[in-house]
Amino acid sequence: MVAVIKTGQSVRRVFHYNENKVSEGTARCIGAENYPADHDKMTSSFKVNYLVRTLELNENVKRGSVHISLNFHPSEKDLNAEKLMDIAQNYMSEIGFEEQPYLVYQHFDAAHPHIHIVSVKVKSDGKRIDMQNIGRNQSETARIKIEKDFNLIKAQGREKEIYNELKPIDTVGVQYGKIQSKKAVSRVLDFVLDNYQFKSLAQLNAVLNLYNVSASRGSEKSRTFKAGGLIYRIIDSNGKYSGVPIKASDFNNKPTLKFLEKKFEENKLKNNRPGIRIKNVIRNIFQDDRPTLSQLESELDKIGISMVKRLSAEGSLYGLTYVDHITKHVCNGSELGKEFSAAAISKNCSTSENEIKNRPHSPEVKTLLEIQEILHLKKISVNGLQDLIQVLTEKEFYSGHIPKEFKRKKKNRKRKGLSNN
Repeated sequence: MVAVIKTGQSVRRVFHYNENKVSEGTARCIGAENYPADHDKMTSSFKVNYLVRTLELNENVKRGSVHISLNFHPSEKDLNAEKLMDIAQNYMSEIGFEEQPYLVYQHFDAAHPHIHIVSVKVKSDGKRIDMQNIGRNQSETARIKIEKDFNLIKAQGREKEIYNELKPIDTVGVQYGKIQSKKAVSRVLDFVLDNYQFKSLAQLNAVLNLYNVSASRGSEKSRTFKAGGLIYRIIDSNGKYSGVPIKASDFNNKPTLKFLEKKFEENKLKNNRPGIRIKNVIRNIFQDDRPTLSQLESELDKIGISMVKRLSAEGSLYGLTYVDHITKHVCNGSELGKEFSAAAISKNCSTSENEIKNRPHSPEVKTLLEIQEILHLKKISVNGLQDLIQVLTEKEFYSGHIPKEFKRKKKNRKRKGLSNN
């Protein structure tokens, strides 16, 4: 079992993320603990307002929402709703949330069984629950105990394998026309905005583009840009827009430019040393080998890191953005240090024959490549080339007639008694 704990400012956002999954048919609410009624006897508004009122008992708590996911190995197919509720109750008790109101949702949108738990960290007496290092301490202890008590596959020693299998949303990008556009984009936004630590609109798009979604302010002359608006669009695999744009204000969670700018600042403060895993992974790859840029991209992808290339209109690489799907960090190469910038990575990577052929060349480079290709076709060796160069460049003795125009003029040597003869 793998447990992921996240806190946030809006419990409504977390609640609606799970309720939207229920509406789409990819999740269901299977329990409500410490509520005045069973989960199927309460309306959605009552469920969320009960959490909000509990949170309002302590106005000093800014990040009061708690969103936990418990993820199980894909082979564990016998986890029915009753057993999942028992696991959720045991887990919440072990981490000190046994008296907190919380909702449990069973999700069906990934290859592995998993549940989501929504709660708040303010007690009924208004005191705040300390969650400092809860993931490393209480949660880890709870995980080990639950794995033993419920005979679950152990996560320890299998984190890499399990994390690579966990896909919170479909890895297949959203495609216009296959499902309702707004619902598809909303599903991507709910997950990305709630989980990834992006610090600019460009970094957000580095993640969204992986799921065929793009956020845009429009051109500088457009009404949207001048009004400080934001639109979301579906894009195809080539980055071209599909369908009509959707205004940010049309979504339930209101992912407007104002909201995002606040999110940018929050994410900058969250972690003053982002991308440590990214840096270590890249250094390890270069320590063992000198891959091509394509090979580096493939190696990073295998361990849950997407390397997004920023290209100029001419197709040349001018920037790199790394998206770590495990830690959820989004970092520009230059932000991590010079050795991770586009220029340094390109320099350290070896160049494959295909990359040479596809790279734009100056006339001089093209000529050299043409010569190299001719030598290869004629099967002329390097030594043969050196002999050819020597023959073409060595001086020759010439005794034939030289035109008058090319004859060097003789200097007048009659001065001081000297003669030209």
